[in-house]
Amino acid sequence: MKALPNLLTASRLLLSLVLFLALAAAGGATPWFAGPISGPTSLALERWAFVAFVVAAITDFFDGWLARRLAATSLLGAILDPIADKILVAAAALGLMALAPDPSIVIPLGFILFREFAVSALREVCAGRGVKLPVTLLAKWKTTLQLLALGAELLTAAWAAFGLPDDPGAFAIAAHALLWIAATVTLVTGVQYALQAARALRAPTGG
Repeated sequence: MKALPNLLTASRLLLSLVLFLALAAAGGATPWFAGPISGPTSLALERWAFVAFVVAAITDFFDGWLARRLAATSLLGAILDPIADKILVAAAALGLMALAPDPSIVIPLGFILFREFAVSALREVCAGRGVKLPVTLLAKWKTTLQLLALGAELLTAAWAAFGLPDDPGAFAIAAHALLWIAATVTLVTGVQYALQAARALRAPTGG
């Protein structure tokens, strides 16, 4: 049972790959198809991508909760969990771009990806110098906002695949607005970490 949290985290990594490949294939961005897939196959891929994302997002809550509940926290889990979160976000963002490069979502998705990679690199630099960057309060909500926004965008993209009536309309507008909010919060947390790192790296070391 104590291995269950890490198994859930690992499943999030696998589901992220499934999500990305399904969206890329549906958008024709794969080498084994000559162009965009049409008809039932494309719709099925979009449905599976959305389901994979939802299940992966749920594991993001349960792996940490189970680790605390079962007293099964581990160094491996502490390392894998944030990596799995970033890979899930990146898979959804890149998959959406491959499926349909909607101008209204490309820029906020780019901002999110830029921040995630930049902060990861910043953490590596700081860790090499023995500096830790504590998680900010806003950053704790950042991933939740990202997942909600990406989930809404995935549902918008797969609207017809679920047989929903008419076009997304107001739902699409709300999804785009939520994505911009998530992107803004993501960038703000990136600035917070950059300022933390600058202060920590300038601080004199004891000796």
